[in-house]
Amino acid sequence: MKATEVIYAHGHPNVQSTNKTTFEITKATHLTKRGDCIIAVGATKCATDLNPKFKTFVCSQSARMTIEIEVEGEKEIVTARGNPKLLFTHPTDLVVRKSAFVCGRTLAIRADKAACDLSRKLVEKLRHPNQRVKITLTAEVSTI
Repeated sequence: MKATEVIYAHGHPNVQSTNKTTFEITKATHLTKRGDCIIAVGATKCATDLNPKFKTFVCSQSARMTIEIEVEGEKEIVTARGNPKLLFTHPTDLVVRKSAFVCGRTLAIRADKAACDLSRKLVEKLRHPNQRVKITLTAEVSTI
């Protein structure tokens, strides 16, 4: 069984993409260079906006998630896990983590990539403020 969410955002000149443990997508439009995990701003959805069916899938113990980040022909795929403890309560952010830490901003845990692992070609495109970013989230739950 699968559930999918599509989020649109845009780039920003201050995208650093150097964080070693997370990456973040935010509804906020302002970004300082201290936000080294933020890869896209002005997102159309945050944790609280996700479809209830999608949230149910991601909160399954067996949930696996694929996060596809696409910018002007460049694609990056990140795989991660869901968790029953996910809260989806943050009003502006979605964070993907390599660790198992969960809070209201957490979208997925145990990811195979953080901001620093994204291709530098993709990151360069993420630095352009008028660049449209498409993030496709696919949660899969095994029925066995």
